[in-house]
Amino acid sequence: MKPFRRTSFAALLGTCVVVLTLVVTGSAVTALVTPRAPAATAAPAAGPGRHWVNTWTGMPQLTEPGNLPPAPYTGADSVLVDTTLRQTVRVTAGGPRIRLRFSNAYGDTPLPLTAVTVALPRDGKAGVSGVEPGSLRRVTFAGRDATTVPVGAQVVSDPLDFELRAGSQLTVTAYTARGQASLALTSHPGSRTTSYLVHGDHTRDTDLVGATAVDHWYLLSDVEVLAPARAAAVAVVGDSLTDGRGSTTNGNDRWPDRFFDRLRSRPATSDIAVLNQAAGGNRVLADGLGPNVLARLDRDVLSRSGVAWLIVFEGVNDIGTAAATPEAQRAVTDDLIAGYRQIVVRAHAQGIKVYGATLTPFGGSTLYDDPAREREASRQRVNAWIRGAGHFDAVIDFDRAVRDPAAPDRLLPALHAGDWLHLNPEGYRVLAEAVPGGLFSRTR
Repeated sequence: MKPFRRTSFAALLGTCVVVLTLVVTGSAVTALVTPRAPAATAAPAAGPGRHWVNTWTGMPQLTEPGNLPPAPYTGADSVLVDTTLRQTVRVTAGGPRIRLRFSNAYGDTPLPLTAVTVALPRDGKAGVSGVEPGSLRRVTFAGRDATTVPVGAQVVSDPLDFELRAGSQLTVTAYTARGQASLALTSHPGSRTTSYLVHGDHTRDTDLVGATAVDHWYLLSDVEVLAPARAAAVAVVGDSLTDGRGSTTNGNDRWPDRFFDRLRSRPATSDIAVLNQAAGGNRVLADGLGPNVLARLDRDVLSRSGVAWLIVFEGVNDIGTAAATPEAQRAVTDDLIAGYRQIVVRAHAQGIKVYGATLTPFGGSTLYDDPAREREASRQRVNAWIRGAGHFDAVIDFDRAVRDPAAPDRLLPALHAGDWLHLNPEGYRVLAEAVPGGLFSRTR
């Protein structure tokens, strides 16, 4: 009897194992072939053949006291309390859906946003306070009107059905009831675009009557668009020469704007966005107005949606703020070249092509020119390295485009803004024309 019982128990155990195996296997198969319903709060998918691409950016900076909103919008220890902020931006890629990013990168308190809307500006113009009637749309965050941006963070809005054309203007209006409970406000002071401030919630108004005009952007850092699969972006890191000092307020005639106009005019490059990630006074190696390029590269370029190319046009401020001695200038040029190498390595790791732009002349500038021409020697050395084979994926020779052939250490007199350092709108047009359009082919 004992052998029989052992055999029966073994057989029974085997049967249980088989049944259990079939149950588990059946469940696994069912799980593989039966799709699960998406969560009710899941964001809509981008859809086949489309992806998110940044269409506008404004490099976040800590707002200096002189660039804070004027009274009564800035108090002793808070800013933008019970304030509506309306600003316009020019988008560089089009599509049927958009989403916004608001930054509190430099805030030391949370940033509460009470309500946000988007619209088309009146007559499609930059820097206006009015919007086209019927174009206003509510922006939500996880399905809610209000959100709070944590200290040092950013928040991304829900996708919104809103058709945008490349090269058009977008109006973004934000209201914060409580404001920011400190003066550590995140902004982009060098907007060269007029924004508007008014007390109360006027996010749904078609015009802001009696609003205060300021030529700065605040809080908004990015606009993204759901674009066709072949669409991509070129990011530009730079200083005031790229941020547009000397350009026309509300004219969108910085060199990246004019370069975008060229791309858009050609069918082969009409789906390329241009992202201006520049700030006046910025440097590659050391912090100034905004963090140095090596510190902000991840935030401003590598993490941006759809970036396929990077143009590096920066280094004049590094040279110009270093002492005009042979030792200091040798050190800064060595460090600049090492910094450029780091940028290339890090961008290549993300599959991004990197184009180096030569540094433009500053001879005659009371800010940077020196009698012994030590800084000019540094500029020439850095430019020689940029032009050298095997460093960048391609070279954009801005120096050659705007220098005076009769005095190569100086800008052409007709192209500078009066200080022998920054360019005027015509000078920025010449820079834009110097960028080879063929560098931005998707098959390259």
